[in-house]
Amino acid sequence: MMLADALAEGLRALGLDLPASARQQLLDYLALIEKWNKTYNLTAIHAREHMIREHLLDSLAVAPHISAGLLLDLGSGAGLPGIPLAVARPDLNVTLLESSAKKCAFLRQVVIELALGDVDVACQRAEAYRPSTTFDSVIARAFADLKTIAALGFPLLAPGGRLFAMKGVEPIEELSKLGRAAHVESVIRLQVPGLSAQRHLVVMTKA
Repeated sequence: MMLADALAEGLRALGLDLPASARQQLLDYLALIEKWNKTYNLTAIHAREHMIREHLLDSLAVAPHISAGLLLDLGSGAGLPGIPLAVARPDLNVTLLESSAKKCAFLRQVVIELALGDVDVACQRAEAYRPSTTFDSVIARAFADLKTIAALGFPLLAPGGRLFAMKGVEPIEELSKLGRAAHVESVIRLQVPGLSAQRHLVVMTKA
């Protein structure tokens, strides 16, 4: 199957109706990951057909659960899920927070080449990051345990904001260690097209 067809089929399964221009941006993003991966080791997944499923569709599975407004991608890495969400959701203004200078260089190049006007890159450690504005939503994918995500994410949330943690199997042990600072609003089982592994989204607010 052609990459464009695989992406279109996956988006249909997720119920996401993206224009052709957005679908092309997502494919261009994968091409950039593949190009930079040779020297920057951005991701362990190298084949674009696997990246569609395990990077793009995995990231976009959370799209229906994120409210419009300011979104912070905590520990963005290669830009996941922040860049796919920025492409799919024009109502989001996305900040990619990443401590690695090499990954930040890549992220800035992606923003330029994909002409992502509503995406900013912040090259800082999460512990030290104190922006002038707080965020409606903070999301973390493959970043840390829930307790750490809560400790780093809550100070960056606006009042009434939500913290989203993307996980594989339901993190029952991590949930039990969260403590009283976090209120778990929901744990959502995600269905990622073509992916047999479990995916869950933990939604938290400040207690």
